[in-house]
Amino acid sequence: MRRDIEFKTEDGVTLRGWHYPAKGVGGRAPTVIMAHGFTATREIFLDDFAAVFAQAGLGVIVYDHRNFGVSDGEPRSHADPWAQIDGYRDAITFAQTRPDVDPDRIGVWGSSYSGGHVLVVAAIDRRVKCVVAQVPLTWGFETARRLIRGDMWAGLRAAFDADRAARARGEAGALMPVTAPEGEPCALPTADTYAFFTEFARSRETNWKNEVTLRSIEMFTEYEPASYIGRIAPTPLLLVVARGDHLTPFDLTARAYEEALEPKKLLTLPGGHFEAYTGEPFRISSAVQRNWFRQHL
Repeated sequence: MRRDIEFKTEDGVTLRGWHYPAKGVGGRAPTVIMAHGFTATREIFLDDFAAVFAQAGLGVIVYDHRNFGVSDGEPRSHADPWAQIDGYRDAITFAQTRPDVDPDRIGVWGSSYSGGHVLVVAAIDRRVKCVVAQVPLTWGFETARRLIRGDMWAGLRAAFDADRAARARGEAGALMPVTAPEGEPCALPTADTYAFFTEFARSRETNWKNEVTLRSIEMFTEYEPASYIGRIAPTPLLLVVARGDHLTPFDLTARAYEEALEPKKLLTLPGGHFEAYTGEPFRISSAVQRNWFRQHL
């Protein structure tokens, strides 16, 4: 039975989520720290992964990033990758204080945007003993260049500059939809993103909001988590990719994998980016992820 939890970041923001006790484990259990991707909240299929892990004897801490979902933080809907990386590290510190967590057996899990975060966390924080990155963002600028039409870049750059000037005047930062019907401006302009958030995510009674700060998009284009991947070893790395992924493109993730050192494993799933959360790809992937954590924690 999962329980509600909350903990403070180092700068005093309260993050909230769930703790899943490890089934069949008395005392301190190996524990996995989980958070979601770009603007997404914990209810959007993370509970499915957490339940698989907990059933296998792994404790799980799932939380919403600052500025999203049930967690505190301002401005709302602002996705700062470096603040979210710090959130993972604060979650590890919180986990290590719990009497039901083995402080020396902590893993991290991330997907999409947070899949990039856990590459960084595992590279810089040696408290992490195992990492799973699912369909991760690897190279932010190159990914953005594939998602955004070439003739739109000049206007987008101008919007970034105007937003920075407005914020310097004390005005609120601009917001943009995360996803929208084809042809309408949004942060993630792919048809499968729109289908996922409108058809799947909202059916799960989530408090996800279809908005993100323009500054978040600028930070996305500047974020290169794969530059850390060669520093993860000797921490074991499982990288999960989707062959038809065009949101975090397969070839970019495969290139990043080649730069990682052993021990490492690559799992290739059928389908696109969002199929990793549901159906047969989920059944395949969650079992491999579970076994990876059990083996290395």
